[in-house]
Amino acid sequence: MTPYIAVTALTHTGLIREHNEDTLVVGPWTLCGTVTENPQTLVFPHGNPLVVAVADGMGGAPAGEVASALVARRLAAIGPTLDSEEAVSDALNRCNREVYAAAERDPALAGMGTTVAGVVVLAESLLVFNVGDSRVLDATQGGERDGGPRHGGLRLLSRDDNPPLPPGQRITPILTQALGGAPRFVGITPHVTTSPLAAGDRYLVCTDGLTDPVPEDELGDLLRSHDDGRAVFELWKAAIEAGGPDNITLALLHMGDQHTPAGAADHEHTSALERGPG
Repeated sequence: MTPYIAVTALTHTGLIREHNEDTLVVGPWTLCGTVTENPQTLVFPHGNPLVVAVADGMGGAPAGEVASALVARRLAAIGPTLDSEEAVSDALNRCNREVYAAAERDPALAGMGTTVAGVVVLAESLLVFNVGDSRVLDATQGGERDGGPRHGGLRLLSRDDNPPLPPGQRITPILTQALGGAPRFVGITPHVTTSPLAAGDRYLVCTDGLTDPVPEDELGDLLRSHDDGRAVFELWKAAIEAGGPDNITLALLHMGDQHTPAGAADHEHTSALERGPG
């Protein structure tokens, strides 16, 4: 049997924002400043490093979509080289420098910034990374694994860059770090960890446009009830029904142990994806 990685993703403006400042990376493909009308699935052989990430351009600042697209395209271009925690950390620091450099070249981009969160699937492990409050969640069902408790069946693998919240408050718009986002260069401390990997594992990578309006218990219930494209659709629908206050971008990864015809059929839905260089 041939191991594979199925990635089903969706990006949407939501109901309040005028345009989409989120960007999605799946291997060499990116979705920048656009909207998918249905979940799209890509299937990859398991072996070489595969990057799957979301970047959430910072609202309230200029050109958030420019910052998120810059980071996404950089990660797509260098994804096959991201084979260690050090390589991922170096890449995120380079992205941060490039966001500031682009803003310095064009005054209209001054202050632009973005969060980023994602994974790199390696042959035997998973590299998890983030800067900001976009998230990576372990959605694997069937008991606890090392790394802490689950909430609603989900385990947070990324680390939110938010200040401590007062009792009773679940979300905040305040970030303690991002890629760019300041008038002058500010360094970052990327969060990068390694997790074990096995067939059947599922991981959710998403912006806060999903996790802010939809509580983790509800996310967990939907992921227990549905798989792949249906799961992604139902997660998006829950965010919309909760008011869709922000752009919504998510990718659901499924580690499989044999190729299925359904995955191949989903390639017809990839027309909005942009192939990166290389």
